[in-house]
Amino acid sequence: MGRRWRDGRGRLTVHGGGGALAIVPLQVAASYRARTRGLLGRDAVDGALLLTPASGIHTFRMRIPIDVAYLSADLTVLAVRTMRPGRLGLPRPRARHVLEAEAGAMAGWGVETGARVTVEVDEMG
Repeated sequence: MGRRWRDGRGRLTVHGGGGALAIVPLQVAASYRARTRGLLGRDAVDGALLLTPASGIHTFRMRIPIDVAYLSADLTVLAVRTMRPGRLGLPRPRARHVLEAEAGAMAGWGVETGARVTVEVDEMG
């Protein structure tokens, strides 16, 4: 999938293995500046943040622990990790996008290895 997103807001839909479905508010960080800023300085997250393109992240200067899901090019979840502030996540070779959320949120949404997600971005303009 050669899809390229722009910075903005939208919705993340989680298609779980058991047919579970969750729709989550999403912020897309596609520009270098937005990806670099990520969740730095935030005390809470409303929904999730999609970093694209990205294959790894760090939590230096973060205030809260986060859930991190590594996504393949077709938006299949490759791995999910919870990271405390001050950590370096090693890049995943097949990851093309990284999804971030408050620690514990992804389990409730059904984000797990093998799950598929879809992204719908609000049109600007």
